[in-house]
Order: sequence, then structure tokens, then C-alpha cells
Amino acid sequence: MSVKYDKLFDLLKERKIKDVELQKTAGFSGNIMTRIRRNEYVSLKSIEAICKVLETKVDEIISFE
Repeated sequence: MSVKYDKLFDLLKERKIKDVELQKTAGFSGNIMTRIRRNEYVSLKSIEAICKVLETKVDEIISFE
């Protein structure tokens, strides 16, 4: 099973939020955004921070294939 973050990028585009802005607001490093762009593992702590900033649920930013 693999993780896809396409929903996250669609949401960011819809809300006109840049990756760097999310990174700063959620308080994680650029390395995390790189991992997300590559659809690699990201800790639940980082996912939780993203959901908190965007006021979403996990299934609104991640899909599993």
C-alpha cells in the first residue's frame, strides 16, 4: 500500500496556499515537504500539524493505494 498526497496539493492549490507557507505555519522542515512531494512516509506528527493548520481531517489530504 502506498500513500498519495495529491489531495493535499489540490487543497493547497484551491486555497491558494504555497508549500512554503504551509511549512512555516505547520512548523516543519523543508525535508518534510520534499518527502510529501515524493509520496514518501511522513510522521503522524507532521500530518497532524498539517491537518490542524488546514482545519481538515487526514482523509481529506491523504489517499492510500
